[in-house]
Amino acid sequence: MSQKSLRFLFITTLFITIGFFASSHAQQILVLGKVSDTLQNPLAYANILALPQADDQDIKFAITEKDGSYKLGLAKNQTYEITVSYIGYKSQTLSITTTDQDLVKNFVLKENPDQLDEVNIKYTPPITVKKDTITYDVTKFVTGEERKLRDALKKLPGVEVDRQGNVMVNGKKVTKVLVENKTFFTGSSKLAVNNIPADAVEKVEILDNYNEVAMLKGLQDSEDMAMNILLKEDKKKFVFGDIEVGAGVEERYLLHPNLFYYSPKTNVNFIGDLNNQGIKSFSFNDYLEFEGGFGKLLDDASSYFSLFNSDFAQYLNNQDFTDNINQFGALNIRQSVSDHTDISGYLITSNSKTETASTTLNAYQNIAEPFIEDRTVTNNLNNFFTIGKVTIDYDPSFKEDFAYNAFVKVTNNNSNGLVNTISPNRTNTINTLTDITSLNLKQNVTYSRKLSKAHTATLEATYNFQNDKPITEWLTNQQILQGLIPLEDDTVFNILQTKKSRSHNFNAIIKDYWVLNNFNHLYTSVGINTSFNNFFNEDVQLLSNGSVNNFNSAGFGNDFGFQFINSYLGLEYKFQIGITTFKPAIFYHGYLWRTQQFENAETFSKNLLLPQFTTKVEFNNSEKLNFRYRLNARFPGINQLANNFILSSFNNVFRGNNQLENQLYHTASLSYYKFSLFRNLNFNLNTSFNKRTQTIKTVSELNGIDAFNTTIMFDQPEHNWTLSGRISKKINKIRYNLNSRFTYSDFFQILNDDINLNISKSISSTIGVETAFKKHPNLEINYTKDFSNYQATGLNNEFENDRFEVILEYHFLDDFIFKADYTFDNYNNKSQAINTTFDTANASLFYQKEDSPWGFEVNATNIFDVRFRQQNSFNAFVISDSRTFILPRIVMFKVSYKL
Repeated sequence: MSQKSLRFLFITTLFITIGFFASSHAQQILVLGKVSDTLQNPLAYANILALPQADDQDIKFAITEKDGSYKLGLAKNQTYEITVSYIGYKSQTLSITTTDQDLVKNFVLKENPDQLDEVNIKYTPPITVKKDTITYDVTKFVTGEERKLRDALKKLPGVEVDRQGNVMVNGKKVTKVLVENKTFFTGSSKLAVNNIPADAVEKVEILDNYNEVAMLKGLQDSEDMAMNILLKEDKKKFVFGDIEVGAGVEERYLLHPNLFYYSPKTNVNFIGDLNNQGIKSFSFNDYLEFEGGFGKLLDDASSYFSLFNSDFAQYLNNQDFTDNINQFGALNIRQSVSDHTDISGYLITSNSKTETASTTLNAYQNIAEPFIEDRTVTNNLNNFFTIGKVTIDYDPSFKEDFAYNAFVKVTNNNSNGLVNTISPNRTNTINTLTDITSLNLKQNVTYSRKLSKAHTATLEATYNFQNDKPITEWLTNQQILQGLIPLEDDTVFNILQTKKSRSHNFNAIIKDYWVLNNFNHLYTSVGINTSFNNFFNEDVQLLSNGSVNNFNSAGFGNDFGFQFINSYLGLEYKFQIGITTFKPAIFYHGYLWRTQQFENAETFSKNLLLPQFTTKVEFNNSEKLNFRYRLNARFPGINQLANNFILSSFNNVFRGNNQLENQLYHTASLSYYKFSLFRNLNFNLNTSFNKRTQTIKTVSELNGIDAFNTTIMFDQPEHNWTLSGRISKKINKIRYNLNSRFTYSDFFQILNDDINLNISKSISSTIGVETAFKKHPNLEINYTKDFSNYQATGLNNEFENDRFEVILEYHFLDDFIFKADYTFDNYNNKSQAINTTFDTANASLFYQKEDSPWGFEVNATNIFDVRFRQQNSFNAFVISDSRTFILPRIVMFKVSYKL
């Protein structure tokens, strides 16, 4: 079958399915009233649950307001059993049949003196709401077709799960996952929702404003939301999980075991993955979860950018390849030693082999003679890493909490890459070999103690050791970087670079929380951050006669030391007026740092006063407004300070500047959140503004594709502004979504002694609908429009992209599940007159008898056999338009067995 016929057949099938399930939906009527006690006092936060008699209708629930009022939207001409419950009162249940008219119904609850701790009703309610906690009885919502936790969560009112495994509850993202009140692996929702079997789950608790240390709730500002998974009684000492194996055309294979042992005192979890389908079981977001697991002494943007730009993170972020083999294993063990002490640990190991390929048109501009370079890059990469962590939790009482963490990460990455570059004045081929070994050790201690009714104290200390040893080798038969590196003539130019980087970091903070009264708190912090770093590099040419041409004579090579100490004192005053909480803060920092290149040493010092201010307006539990302002100081890393030359790539030389000081920038953000349970409406609006008044600026000298870069302090203001919003509305069985994001930035570039202001603007909007039918196919349809504009020195570059996406899931004939997705992209680079369209599709058919542990699946990815993705990027002087090649069509047959 031809590609065109296959594409037509697939798209036609999807749209026939859309037409098949599209039908009229029942309209709603309003049931409203008040809940009070026998003395006519309103009962706030009482639970009203409406259980439909018909299987194809959803359970509805509501919570009373402060005046005891409630609203329920119910389908017309349906019978519901309504139960009203409140702690300490006897529940009340009645049956109603709706018509086409709204209904007013008030409830009067009688006290139940025998019930003090929980609502005593004849059955467990599907949903219970108590202040910051929502409890779902999952067994009331599932049908038995669900395979993983994600499938069950999608059926809970107010809960959303995206394809990456992120969970949203009432419009707010879940940031930590627990199982039976214990952290599941790192707490990432991805591992939990994609691996915990749905039939092992009895209840799900949603804990808003979550804090791991109970005594600090209400003292530390927390926007975290935790999801606690409660298992069924027969799973509380049981081995469960599943094993999936698969084979496909062109020797494709898959082995994916998920094994769990749970008991009240011992938990053992193993997750494995072996495949050559390009499926990565560990992403950069997972990596951030591990790196952030030690607590944040202060928000440190430089740490994030250092992680994001690391070789390890760049490998994790790469999702496009022409061939990929993954071997992954994760083991987690938790043991309760006593009622007050838990010991836990995990070990994660990954080994992968990856082949990548791309072609790029680089348009060099803002120079005297603009030109276009055609570059082709292929790469073979081998990546290995092992991550381990041991945690000891000791909490002898509510007034005391102690935790110790030890973390280790070992990585070994090597690659063999080939670059072919064609430009007006040069054609060259460069072979690049890299070998990177890295060791990272961390230890962290946190201790919290309630000293008195008014005072609570915390101590947190972290030690971090990092040792990196990258080796890079460039081979070419033509000279590169002429005039920048002192090459000697040879038949093959072989350049070897050796780098060694070692750092010791110690951070500690002591904080006192003083509760003056319910509306006034005073917090005092004393802390210190220290860093001791060494960086060495050597660039040489290995000649064919066996001799070595060392570039040291031309100013290359660093043996650089950097010591940095930041001691600070902070004062925060938190007070509440009505529904608004204010927290102004001031931090006084004393900075001392020393640089040393070989025998030349210099010492610097600086004092800074950095203010902060936060405001939180809580209209009610479902409507909040937050404002944050902060003045930030970020100091350079050792790579920016090392002031001798170093090769960055085959066409780039860099030189640091040991006179650099701190960047200074203002950040402000405003966020508004509203969720309406009755209206099934979720609305978020966020805006952030960043003004850099003192920056570390890159100065570039460009000659063809060769560049020399260094850094200076720059005091011209630069700005970033982001505005984003999301509105989601569910009407009957269909949810309508609208997302939009606007970004603006202006920044200066210094290129060939010219200083120019560049402006970047982009708008991205997505409109979509998704269905939640029980007996019909379910669809998610999205359309996204992207505009990008980049202005530099009179040049105007515009990019547009249109994306249409359809996702189908259909449960039919009791035992079959069909899934399919289709994406169409129309990419337009107006400045280069490049227009490209491409579409991708995937589909699977799964079969499992209701009472059978065996499941069978046929799966196809990249059905149209598309071979590349189109994308663009830009920096100060290059606009890039790239084609990144991807895996071909893969067809698999899978067999799964549920334990």
